[in-house]
Amino acid sequence: MEVIIVLIILFVFVMPAISNAINGAGRRRDAHGNLIGSGTITHTHAGIIYVIQQQHVGVIERMGKFHQIVGPGLHVRVPFIDRVIDVSLMTEDEHVTFDAKTADNVTIELDVSIQYHVDYSQRTDGSNGIFQSLYTLTDPVSQMRDYFADALRSQIPARTLDEVFSEKDAIASAIDDVVSEKMLAYGYTIVTTLITSIKLPADVQQSMNRIIASKNDLESAKNEAEAERQKTVIAATAKAEAMEKEGEGIAKQRVAIARGIRDSIDTIQGSTLSEGEANRLFEFTQWVGMMEEYAQRGASTVILPNDFESTQSMFTQMVSAEEVKKAEE
Repeated sequence: MEVIIVLIILFVFVMPAISNAINGAGRRRDAHGNLIGSGTITHTHAGIIYVIQQQHVGVIERMGKFHQIVGPGLHVRVPFIDRVIDVSLMTEDEHVTFDAKTADNVTIELDVSIQYHVDYSQRTDGSNGIFQSLYTLTDPVSQMRDYFADALRSQIPARTLDEVFSEKDAIASAIDDVVSEKMLAYGYTIVTTLITSIKLPADVQQSMNRIIASKNDLESAKNEAEAERQKTVIAATAKAEAMEKEGEGIAKQRVAIARGIRDSIDTIQGSTLSEGEANRLFEFTQWVGMMEEYAQRGASTVILPNDFESTQSMFTQMVSAEEVKKAEE
């Protein structure tokens, strides 16, 4: 009975480990002990009964040779003979940094995000992307980095620094097209490529900041000057319109005054007074009105003759002088 128990323990626990070590001999492993053969290999199954998770597949090697691929679910492994490699089909994200020199001789650093997964599509040529991803490259992620570095350094030197910034998406699309075709032959599909950041040398960054600040200052000065010009134009237009309206008001006022004077003279001349007496009466009423207007203005000081006769004499002299001037002309 004890012998049977020992044999069961050896069969279930010890022998699978020995088998796994034998089947995995000669393969490279990473720092965590995982086999290096694909960027999507998660681990190997050592138990007789094992489970493949959703969005994973199991690659079965029988006596060191590829045997078949099994999908998610519960499976049984033949001990000592079969080795099962768990391969993830989920999309992975790889971040890499590249240096490149632009057409205007500026060395820049680009951070690139690469999203990829094992090609599990049905191919028309009968090939299998899962098989190729596992057995064609020893380090596919490193190979993919080299392809991207080569493609990127063929794109950047053809563009100036400004063009690199403005055409960032076009550059990412171009290198994605080039690398996707190459990696598909190794069983990998490149989902998308993103240039996440572009880093400049410190001196170049400072120069660009100064240029941008100068452009902003110039634009601000132009805007302020334009605003001031608009204010001046608007104020001048408003003043001109106000003066125009004021002139129209004065003109209408003078027309009304002239009509009033004409009507007053006609009324006076229609009375029993002679024409001369009527004119003198009108002049007197105008003189009285003028004196009243000056009196209403307050503290204004105006020197005038103290009687109407003197004022009339001054008026007569002015009229006579004007008539003489016109006669001489």
